[in-house]
Amino acid sequence: MTGGPVNLVGQGFSPRGEKGRFVLPADFRADIFTASANARVLCLDKHPRLPCLTGFGLSRLADFAAEIDREEEKRLRLGQDFDRDAAEGQVYGFYRASYDDSGRFVLPDYLSELGQVEDGLYFHGGGRQITIWNPRILFEQGEAWAIAQAGCRAKMAEAAKGKRK
Repeated sequence: MTGGPVNLVGQGFSPRGEKGRFVLPADFRADIFTASANARVLCLDKHPRLPCLTGFGLSRLADFAAEIDREEEKRLRLGQDFDRDAAEGQVYGFYRASYDDSGRFVLPDYLSELGQVEDGLYFHGGGRQITIWNPRILFEQGEAWAIAQAGCRAKMAEAAKGKRK
């Protein structure tokens, strides 16, 4: 039922639009569509380690069981507890956002709160997933995020220019 794996490459910025909607940038629309078995479904969740959200296509579901198995094996090998129910609840509890032909989607309030979303979102390709940032929080990240920070500034400037036209 899901599409094949894709690499999510690119970047984009979306200001919060009317009715609180955001736009999935064009760089990602075709790949998310393919990764979601030709459906306009963007899977959204809180990133497990970073202070941002993450987005992916439904094809990622195929990887989740193996990822949980690897984590369980690693924890048991290290003599640490592992709660499989909690792990499954974390990875399978994502939100499925439908988007229209223009990429517009509604971000649920609880994800907006978890991602500390304000007036806009920066989307950054990361292979299997997209990281989705509040620009203010992205700019607080270290040197490892310098490329994303520069891309975010550029995309925000493009959006501001387009708004003035």
